[in-house]
Amino acid sequence: MIGGLSMFKRMGLLPRLIIAIICGILIGKYFPQWCVGLLATFNGIFGNFLGFVIPLIILGFVAPGIADLGKGAGKLLGMTVAFAYGSTVLAGLFAFFVGTNIMPKIINFASNIMATNPEEHLLPPYFVIDMPPLMGVMTAILLAFILGIGISALKEKTLYNVTVEFQKIVNMVIVYVVIPLLPFHVAGIFANMTHAGEVGRIMSVFGKVFLLVIASHLTLIIVYFAIACTYGGKNFFQCLKNQIPGYVTALGTQSSAATIPVNVQCAERNGVSKAVRDFVIPLGATIHLAGSTITITMCSLAVMMLHGTQFTFASMVGFIAMLGITMVAAPGVPGGAVMAALGVLESILGFSEAQLGLMIALYIAQDSFGTACNVSGDNAIAIVVDKIASKMKMGVRREESNVREPQFVGK
Repeated sequence: MIGGLSMFKRMGLLPRLIIAIICGILIGKYFPQWCVGLLATFNGIFGNFLGFVIPLIILGFVAPGIADLGKGAGKLLGMTVAFAYGSTVLAGLFAFFVGTNIMPKIINFASNIMATNPEEHLLPPYFVIDMPPLMGVMTAILLAFILGIGISALKEKTLYNVTVEFQKIVNMVIVYVVIPLLPFHVAGIFANMTHAGEVGRIMSVFGKVFLLVIASHLTLIIVYFAIACTYGGKNFFQCLKNQIPGYVTALGTQSSAATIPVNVQCAERNGVSKAVRDFVIPLGATIHLAGSTITITMCSLAVMMLHGTQFTFASMVGFIAMLGITMVAAPGVPGGAVMAALGVLESILGFSEAQLGLMIALYIAQDSFGTACNVSGDNAIAIVVDKIASKMKMGVRREESNVREPQFVGK
């Protein structure tokens, strides 16, 4: 028994979640109701703890992330940040239009939606432990902005060090508490859904959504490289070929940060100058999450359609715009982007505890593909920034031929 638990801990998060989903379905189908009720009670406690932690995650990662942006590479910093954020927002809007136009055609949501809210059929927990958060989600976001911008402007080390150390504490909570308990939470959600007769409907829907998400990732990569190569004067097919090692590495590591060395080599093969690739690729790994935004946007649309929740274009634009900011410096753990996005899902789209748990499971199931899309987009941005940097240097040579050429290397 102990050996089995030890082996379970050594597995990656995705295999553990797959096992948890299978176990949850079996428990919901074959075990007595009291067993499902126990898992529902655990879910209630864990869900409340997650609600308590969400504002801390936002404060702990967004504040130092924004502060770090003020310590970058001179003239090209703002340009790269603008490209990365614009790319993330465009990816979210692309996912919205694809989701709202294609999902209803490939999935008959109307026949899937029950006459009442599906959550009304779930078993309630035996008891609840209240864990009120220290602040609301929007309060945490605003405070993170104020602290991050203020620390960047003051350039003082004391408060910056406090936020970085607080970030480490929050990261420890995620790594040592949230992530290990997450499979049990997912197992409880699927056990309850199976007991309520919901799981078959949901699994059939998200199998198709999963394929649509991956197709959208690949489409975005092709479009971004086509634009970048056209502007940068590069060979489109050669650049795509050069990106394959970075894409495959991201699939295996599920981490943009771990893929940085390989992705820098991809940029070198694309002819991006050393100064630009050494600056843009690491920065993009932190702030550019186009693939993750596609996944979260599409999965959130599917969850809302399944539950019959009404949404508007305006609300989704606000959600996507805020999503691109809150995922800045997302935790360097599998599923870090969705962890940072939980607060936005809850505050703007009104997701419940069960919906948040479902989003976590769905996101992590394709985390590798989202990460691969993220890092591929980093290299497309690097090609564009490199071309702009080249033009800026040429302009300096023409106008100030006797002045030493400016450097664009981050310090």
